[in-house]
Amino acid sequence: MKSTSALLFASTMLLAAPAAAAGPNVVVSIKPIHSLVASIMQGVGEPSLIVEGAASPHTYNMKPSNASALQAAKVVFWVGPGLEAFLDKPLDALSGSAKVVELSEAPGLEKLKFREGGAFEAHDHGDEGHGDEGHKHAEGETEHDDAAAPEAAAGHDHGHDHEHGHGDTDMHMWLDPVNAKAMAAEIEKTLAEADPDNAGAYKANLEALNKRLDDLDAKLAETVAPVKDKPFVVFHDAYQYFEHRYKVRVAGSITVSPEVLPGAERLSQIHAKIKELGATCVFAEPQFEPKLINVVIEGTPAKSGTLDPEAGTLDAGPDLYFQLMENIGTSLKTCLASAS
Repeated sequence: MKSTSALLFASTMLLAAPAAAAGPNVVVSIKPIHSLVASIMQGVGEPSLIVEGAASPHTYNMKPSNASALQAAKVVFWVGPGLEAFLDKPLDALSGSAKVVELSEAPGLEKLKFREGGAFEAHDHGDEGHGDEGHKHAEGETEHDDAAAPEAAAGHDHGHDHEHGHGDTDMHMWLDPVNAKAMAAEIEKTLAEADPDNAGAYKANLEALNKRLDDLDAKLAETVAPVKDKPFVVFHDAYQYFEHRYKVRVAGSITVSPEVLPGAERLSQIHAKIKELGATCVFAEPQFEPKLINVVIEGTPAKSGTLDPEAGTLDAGPDLYFQLMENIGTSLKTCLASAS
């Protein structure tokens, strides 16, 4: 009888609880960012995703359905033109009055410069007019956004000129959980301003997300600690935020831009570098041609593995970011430990 009464009471309370107001239409560019947005929108709504499945933002082409989603959006989150170049013009043309938030400009982000020369493929800066001093950066060189500066705010109505100096900045910023927290804070702030009726839910979700990110950070540090001094080579230089955070040793990259495959000379250089440095693993990515990896490890003791920085093999949703980061840590540990 008591249990029946308790169930009736709980049911009554659920029915009496006010329903959350419908959330705004939110569109997100890529899976890792979508996961953070989905976490903060839990219980309110579900954001739409542009780059779905195993597609890569480096090679993506807009679909009519993407254009329709942008037209209907109230808020659009992306990293920025340095990563999702395919979105730059469509956002100007299609997003109407949507609030477009460039998360690479979120306050508090730690940014790293592209690495070039030696074991790292040169990055094509195009006609951006950088001098030589903008091309040679010491490993781990960083720049910080000033969280107190009003011009550093990431959110803005579209129609801007993108003069943020992305040309020499590595845009894979989400591969550090501390940067993910900075992005999440900007996401929560934007959603609360766009949808004040659900501001309380966004705030509570952000607090829960930050706790998960702190736990993830500690877990990843523990996972890679036994192998952090073993050098490895990656398909493209997307991992330096992870490297910088956890002090693992990326010895070089086969290419810096996945849309431009390396030539024979470059492959020969990397092959020699693997032998010289004693790199124990070379990591491919699921979206790109794996036979390149086999070419560069041929005749060396290096093993091959797979890393997926953009979560192409994972299902979108709130848990994706955590699966993505844990998979990178586990893949590094598994390959590098087996190469001992």
